[in-house]
Amino acid sequence: MSSRPTLHTSLAEARGGVLLFSITPPRRSATAERIKEIATVTLDRLGGLDLDGLILYDIDDESDRNPDERPFPYLPTLDPARYLTDHLGGWDKPVIIYRCVGKYPEDELRNWMASAGPEVLGVFVGASSGGKDVHTGLRRAQELRAEVRPDLPLGAVAISERADEHLRMLTKQDRGASFFVSQVVYHVNETKNLVSDYFYECRRRGVTPRTIVFTLSLCGSLKTLEFVRWLGVDIPRWLQNSIEHSPDPLAESYRQCVAIARDLIDFCDHLGVPYGFNIESVSIRKAEIEATTDLATEVAALLRKA
Repeated sequence: MSSRPTLHTSLAEARGGVLLFSITPPRRSATAERIKEIATVTLDRLGGLDLDGLILYDIDDESDRNPDERPFPYLPTLDPARYLTDHLGGWDKPVIIYRCVGKYPEDELRNWMASAGPEVLGVFVGASSGGKDVHTGLRRAQELRAEVRPDLPLGAVAISERADEHLRMLTKQDRGASFFVSQVVYHVNETKNLVSDYFYECRRRGVTPRTIVFTLSLCGSLKTLEFVRWLGVDIPRWLQNSIEHSPDPLAESYRQCVAIARDLIDFCDHLGVPYGFNIESVSIRKAEIEATTDLATEVAALLRKA
């Protein structure tokens, strides 16, 4: 039986079936002892999962995107690249490091790209709004990568709710993006619209569709639901009702995530679009952390079967 391709190979060759797990680094205010403890527990939890790679998020203050009060306060976190180097040495698979490029002067981005190890891939994230002051714009960050580390595998974010997102994806593809990671998927129809538009536009242009990694995230409380909406994620009214009125919102959210995964697997297989999944784990609640691990296990089984 042939061995499973690495994440680098799968994404470079636009293959499907990849499974990622995403986390947020600890808060910058955490003690050294607490950071070490979190890293140890995280590595132990990840070790039991059938993953192709890990995503480390880069958190930015996005209050400019929404004038309403933020449901959860913005708390700065450790730099993801530094967290990987200093605390996740026991992780032996590829890592996709997000970069909210607007936070960083050009020199910092240059230095990071130049020093990133062979196990690292990147995802560049632009400003949360058009009017936000930034150190480095997304286009400039893409140019820097071409100058400094053209061999660094680069991904981009895909947002299903934007009507012209498939065109944005192709523009990012032209600028070096070789894979895409979606914003959290709750509105499966919008996501299928995006996949369809992207596939047929690629075919029209004679371009190979790149791997789209769909992000699934459990919503275990009404406050989390409120925060997701604040971030601009579209949640269908029927799904919102199901979670709000369920005696167990976490169980209902889990059920819907599995249903979304099955639907997208069937749709992408039918079209022939390479795909994968990213299981997002950003909650600090024990029940949600455990449920997220279970979700990763179940989605892994769906992918291997497909």
